[in-house]
Amino acid sequence: MINKILQIKGMHCASCSTVITKKILNLDGVKSIDVNYATEKASIIFDDGKVSIDQMNKEVEKLGYSMAVFNEKTSNKELKKEKIKVLFVFYISLVVFLIMIWDIFSRIFYFIPQVFIPMKVLNLFLMILSTIFLFYIGRNFINGIIRFIKYKTANMDTLIGIGTLTAYLYSTIITLFPKIEIYLKLPEYKYFDVVIVVIGFVTLGKYLESHSKRKTGEAIEKLLELQAKTAIVIRDGKEFEIPINEVLINEVIIVKPGMKIPVDGVILEGKTSIDEGMITGESIPVDKNIGDMVIGATINKQGSFRFVATKIGRDTVLSQIIKMVEEAQNSKAPIQALSDRISNIFVPIVLGIAFVSILIWLFVGIPVLGSSIAIPYGILSFVGVLIIACPCALGLATPTAIMVGIGNGAEYGILIRNAESLELLSKIDTIVLDKTGTITKGKPEVTDIIILDESFNKNEILRLAGSVEKLSEHPLAKSIAKSAISENIIFANVLDFISLEGVGVRGIIDNKNIYIHKPDINNEDLNIKRLQEQGKTVVIVEVNNKKVGIIALSDTIKDTALESISKLHNKGIKVVMLTGDNHLSALYIAKQVNIDIIFSEVLPSEKASKIKELQDNGHVVAMAGDGINDAPALVQADVGIAMATGSDIAIESAGIVLLHGDIDKLSKVIDLSKATIRTVKQNLFWAFIYNIIGIPIAAGILYPIWGIILNPIFAGISMALSSVSVIGNSLRLKTKKL
Repeated sequence: MINKILQIKGMHCASCSTVITKKILNLDGVKSIDVNYATEKASIIFDDGKVSIDQMNKEVEKLGYSMAVFNEKTSNKELKKEKIKVLFVFYISLVVFLIMIWDIFSRIFYFIPQVFIPMKVLNLFLMILSTIFLFYIGRNFINGIIRFIKYKTANMDTLIGIGTLTAYLYSTIITLFPKIEIYLKLPEYKYFDVVIVVIGFVTLGKYLESHSKRKTGEAIEKLLELQAKTAIVIRDGKEFEIPINEVLINEVIIVKPGMKIPVDGVILEGKTSIDEGMITGESIPVDKNIGDMVIGATINKQGSFRFVATKIGRDTVLSQIIKMVEEAQNSKAPIQALSDRISNIFVPIVLGIAFVSILIWLFVGIPVLGSSIAIPYGILSFVGVLIIACPCALGLATPTAIMVGIGNGAEYGILIRNAESLELLSKIDTIVLDKTGTITKGKPEVTDIIILDESFNKNEILRLAGSVEKLSEHPLAKSIAKSAISENIIFANVLDFISLEGVGVRGIIDNKNIYIHKPDINNEDLNIKRLQEQGKTVVIVEVNNKKVGIIALSDTIKDTALESISKLHNKGIKVVMLTGDNHLSALYIAKQVNIDIIFSEVLPSEKASKIKELQDNGHVVAMAGDGINDAPALVQADVGIAMATGSDIAIESAGIVLLHGDIDKLSKVIDLSKATIRTVKQNLFWAFIYNIIGIPIAAGILYPIWGIILNPIFAGISMALSSVSVIGNSLRLKTKKL
């Protein structure tokens, strides 16, 4: 099975995506398809041994669509051509619209002169122009009618096509056969201008939709722009500047001050300071030395260095971010199911309303009002209902808001991998946090140094311990050595180093025997007991067999942890700690950050069951973690949130990824989720209200009371504006500050 994201051309409404989905799912070898009307893309999982993209394209071509691998350059060229076409059509439509308004008002107000062009000449000219508009500019609408007859699939094009074709045929018949007009006592008014202006404004509306929808995908474009274009590599001892797509794994790359790092890798030579703000959101550059990882697209601030490429192409951090954002924007939120279901039955219902309205005008209106009023008004209502009911706004309501929300999150280092997670996050009442790496930094640090011999001070104890421990490979030993380095302590020369596995280390400094070891199990020292009760790891420093100091190490709390958990409490969310650590250690950390519930000493296999236990008690649960052992719990949770600093498995198991492992982003992503779903609901409200109010007016419900009938031209303008307004409301999310 392979997963491809393909561009689909020819979609004009939500029902288009439903038709394509049904058609492709019927093909043998297609496992799933997710068609997104807003992005005009489809994410398809299929067996390429059974079905090809060409075969899928042939199937959708029967319905008037086309499917192909997305090409940015081709897409941009087509958009430019479309812009020229739209401007040409719009200006002609605008002139015709102004002439039509002039003619209408000249019949109402005596002081406005009649149109200077003779009506017969004008009608003949408009008939030719409307023929071009309907059968060339608006051929998609005619194709919509053909598809409806042939395949029983109706969409927005079907509605516009039936409406404008009806107006065109009526006007053409009474123009070419004037005796019919006289016999039925019909008004001399023709509707060629309606055909021209409606097609013109709908075409403009589609272009504005397409242009606006491209804006909602700007997050991916901005991420792509972050990439370096070239890299300086060492080949056969010489420097070559090559495009980054030609960089090879394990190739040595030179980075000079001010340059963007081309790919991910590990520093081999030199030290520097790197601006990783695009990944971490931090404004302060990070110091890097030999052995440290560097990330592609980050900026080298000072110093030249060489590094070996470890990840290139699609495997780099930036490429994975782009992939996750794109997949998320092509996914659907559960709330979209509502608009999809409605769109699916919407077109047949609207067609029914349109036909009922014209039949009422003909069979009720003619006896009461006469054919000269009832027939043209019946046509107006028929055309108006079909045009105003186009489900563009309904189809755009959910995906545009989701896309913008996901894009906005990406700019804050919040990667939302699917729309479902974004929606569910707005409903959570409980968030479960892994301790190590989520609440804490995940690395032990020296927290306490206690002096047992007054002839020693803290720096001397740290110097002796650090000098010996730097020769050890144990993680705690490295933490002690790192603490000494951070205090600018100069290490002493160590002789006769010995590592005692499971116990400690020995060495000789300045003819003194240094022994650093774990305390005995039965140790009664009150200092050690107190530190151990806080969940800290304790080591004893001995000089010539005399205990001179105690060093305590602990995984320290992240700087933002307390404030972040406080923000979650302010939102009414219960915070739970889930950890495999001992209860004392968990309790000590939990008290510092005000955790509500503690699950400690939990095995990896039990973590998911703890999440299920909370869910069974009626809670909607989000889980935030970073380790491989968190993966099952992340999947079990209603929403899984992974720290990008954690394991690849945890990240793949989560629906949301927080870059740099910053839990302060938890509150932000919840705010983003609520704002996005609120925008979706606003969009759906206006789309529904627009149709609920507009369709009856277009059908002529106000005519018996106030004599009002909605001109299809204004219906077309309103329809276009409603779609643009929904997109505009969604784009407001771009300004949402998190």
